[in-house]
Amino acid sequence: METEKIKKIYELLNKIPVTKENETTIEEIKECLLNGDFILALEKIQTIQLESEKKEQEEEKEELTETVGIYPKNLSNPQLEYIYMGLLLNDPKLIVKYYFLHQDCFFEEEDILNLYKSVLFTDGGNYTPEIAKKGFNFAKDTQESYELKKQLKEKMAKEDYSMENIYTELKKLFILRKNYLEMPIKEVQDAIVDITNYQLYHEMTEEEVESAIRQVNDTKKFKRAILNQDLSNFLRTGDNNLTNGLTMPFPILSYVFKGIRKGETMAFAMPSNSGKSRFTINLAAYTALIHKKKVLIISNEMSEEKMRLCLMTTILNHPDIQKKHGQMLHKTEGELLEFKFRPDIKSKVKVDKEGFVLKEEKESQIEFSKRLAKVSSEYNRTIAAMDWANKEINNSIYFINITDHTNDELRKVIMNYYYKEKIEYVFYDTLKTDTANIGIAEELKKTATILSNLAQNFNLFICSTLQLAESTTLPINLDVNDLAVSRTVKEVLDTLCLMKQIHKDYLEDYEYSLQEMDEKSYTLEKDKNPDVRYYACVVDKNRAGAKPKLVFKINLAYNSWEELGYLKLKQKTERKEK
Repeated sequence: METEKIKKIYELLNKIPVTKENETTIEEIKECLLNGDFILALEKIQTIQLESEKKEQEEEKEELTETVGIYPKNLSNPQLEYIYMGLLLNDPKLIVKYYFLHQDCFFEEEDILNLYKSVLFTDGGNYTPEIAKKGFNFAKDTQESYELKKQLKEKMAKEDYSMENIYTELKKLFILRKNYLEMPIKEVQDAIVDITNYQLYHEMTEEEVESAIRQVNDTKKFKRAILNQDLSNFLRTGDNNLTNGLTMPFPILSYVFKGIRKGETMAFAMPSNSGKSRFTINLAAYTALIHKKKVLIISNEMSEEKMRLCLMTTILNHPDIQKKHGQMLHKTEGELLEFKFRPDIKSKVKVDKEGFVLKEEKESQIEFSKRLAKVSSEYNRTIAAMDWANKEINNSIYFINITDHTNDELRKVIMNYYYKEKIEYVFYDTLKTDTANIGIAEELKKTATILSNLAQNFNLFICSTLQLAESTTLPINLDVNDLAVSRTVKEVLDTLCLMKQIHKDYLEDYEYSLQEMDEKSYTLEKDKNPDVRYYACVVDKNRAGAKPKLVFKINLAYNSWEELGYLKLKQKTERKEK
């Protein structure tokens, strides 16, 4: 029976085209088959099939806007141009009323444009208003143009068209063509072309077409849909941002937030010098290098050099990223900054008291690097990890440092990277008011609102860090009142976490469990390493549901952030006994 199942699944699998998009899923399906998980394998095959159907539907839609010359099919209408020109040639006096200004003239056919010029200056020259001639040059008279003119006159002489109706339809088409060329953003161009599909398009006036174009430009940022369309696929595949956010490197937070989801804004607040920038790098690197997404980091805190050093530290030490580059080693940020590497056991080189290879007195940095490559596997493995990261160009981590900026400049930075690089995951460290409004707490809500609108309208994920006030509030009791800035910023965020160090003298007052309702608890052990800290993480807002209190074990030297479990205060009696 199982053999038959496997055979059928492989038959389905073989029908799936091997594309770059399907490659990873196909490997996952094969792994499911090896593990005997036939149901999951079938679900993944069904997902690919549904995606394929969706792609075919999109391709069919694109055919509707297939370009003919410089315009899509829906904006191409040679017959309308022929009729207009034939009517004009048979009665050149019509040019008095039915003309096009140079800036509004968008004939698709060069031959028709040439005949139009002939009417302006020759056939109807005595009737043409001077304003109608402005900007046009003379027509080129050739045997071909003469023959075309003759054919159009003869054909239209037998037809009964209303010049007013034909002129109106052509003018509407010219308006659409002009705006189509002036707005080189495909999404907007498609919306302009789609105006010709409006049910009442042929009843629309020129002014109403122009108004429709303005509405397209004004509302292009708003996400629109037909809610009752494709509901079965929405339910069957579960392929939506409500369930399918990208996982975070923190299992519990990932579960309660349903991952990091496009269209939402997230914020983590910490006191000054607690590691906000390092946390940002940790989450951004995971998104880029594990999920293979382009990300943008905007910083008004740390410089490019410091951020780059922190990224290197993260790449080397993050356990999930280590599995990708294959170099299982640990280096502190300080060791990387000071270029400290240990030699291989058999190497006979001078080392300092900590066991790192010493640089010789007159040795240049390049010479030292070459020597390290010969005596230190640790150095070579570090370089190998960095080389791996260099090749992950499709998952680039873009960075921009902004200090003095306005909200409008912040918005433009995000939109520039969105349009240029199709970046959909943005990390902002630290969320502050724009330069002109420093010190005005309520202005921060305006900045957060701008970010929230960008996230929703362009389907972006935007994660920011916030400043937490230095207060006497117990870490486990943090709430929005402990923010150092406007408390109302919470209103526009989708998720908000408040994080604060648990002082080492009070570690014994706390415990944590792996599950929220577990009876078994674990103590927070004091560590001899001064770089190791424990942070309480209070989920103060979560549109997705639960708001737990968690504990993290931090080591900023390695940029290590480990989510231990659910945090709780020990019972008072238990604390007294201690």
